[in-house]
Amino acid sequence: MELIEGVQVKKLRLIPDERGFLMEMLRSDWPEFMKFGQAYITACYPGVIKAWHYHKIQWDHFVCVGGMAKVVLYDQREDSPTKGMVNVFHLGYLNPCLLKIPPGVYHGFTAEGNRTALIVNFPTELYNYEKPDEYRLPYNDPSIPYSWEVRHG
Repeated sequence: MELIEGVQVKKLRLIPDERGFLMEMLRSDWPEFMKFGQAYITACYPGVIKAWHYHKIQWDHFVCVGGMAKVVLYDQREDSPTKGMVNVFHLGYLNPCLLKIPPGVYHGFTAEGNRTALIVNFPTELYNYEKPDEYRLPYNDPSIPYSWEVRHG
């Protein structure tokens, strides 16, 4: 899949032993790292779609640490060579990845299967409660060429 301009995906490595496993999610010596704003976890219940929004300043760094999540990106940036492109990622225990999302790219996610999807985000900026850097559209907004329906067949 051709990636939207600025998007990066890094396959993460699980290091298992007889006690369990360890998985690094983001390191300051990785090329994907920019700066640390904060860390938080967001949950999405099965059957729920958390979309769409973008940021003007903030870069996001998503890692799905519970269940599976379908994360969808849409590039609406006027000056982008990938304007109009959609990327779909399946992140989680079957595909542990770090997904880096640039400012100006709409994104959203939904749980896949019957488990809650848990995403840890390492945004580059602190959340501003008085003036959030979030610009939203409904999950089914016709200006974004994507349907969240499961594709059967």
